[in-house]
Amino acid sequence: MIKGRVHSIETFGTVDGPGIRFILFMQGCPLRCKYCHNRDTWDTKCGTEYTTDQIIAQALKYSSYMRASGGGITASGGEATLQPEFLAELFAKAKKNKIHTCLDTSGFVNIDTIAPVLENTDLVLLDIKHMVEEKAKELTGVGIEKTLKLARHLSDRNIPVWIRHVLVPGVTDDQENLEKLAEFVSTLNNVERFEILPYHTMGVHKWENMGLDYELKNIEDGTQDDIDRAIDIMSKYEVEIFNKRSA
Repeated sequence: MIKGRVHSIETFGTVDGPGIRFILFMQGCPLRCKYCHNRDTWDTKCGTEYTTDQIIAQALKYSSYMRASGGGITASGGEATLQPEFLAELFAKAKKNKIHTCLDTSGFVNIDTIAPVLENTDLVLLDIKHMVEEKAKELTGVGIEKTLKLARHLSDRNIPVWIRHVLVPGVTDDQENLEKLAEFVSTLNNVERFEILPYHTMGVHKWENMGLDYELKNIEDGTQDDIDRAIDIMSKYEVEIFNKRSA
């Protein structure tokens, strides 16, 4: 019997995919993002073990809300793809119960590993951290190439994607990164939404509660002006950004 380690569950999520979502924050993450707001999900040995049947049974309690709103189940993290067997079984059972499935991922995973999961994935939320390889490593501890490879694979398979990028002042808001990001997104044919998310410090207390140093503590929250500047830089690539000034 396959079991997965889950950090926490949100039953009425509204920002991690369409509609009302039953969100699993899976335990464990191979990245070490300096701005991580779920720092307590990194350890693969923590969390609570669940079977896929237990999760589906819980999710079905909210099925009327999910279906009425066009929602479903989202597997987030941490990094959900660290538990691919659990995820593949969960999504297969979700589809049998006519539940929309969404994978929220950094994309730091091998294609062969994630292939069984994608067979029953309706939507992928793909978080592109930084388009410059060395800066990506400095920010997250890993390079960006696996993420870009997955993005191309999803495009080839025409699996719907929402691209997400956290705009961190002084870290990810440089012109080189933003232009490369917009240029790359413009080559994909499956992007339903392209979001530029302003950096926030709401997760800093988790680092402090764990007695850990938060390296970006001197960086202020992102503003609408920061978003507007990023949109202006990327506008020449004619990509539609969800966070428009008129939104």
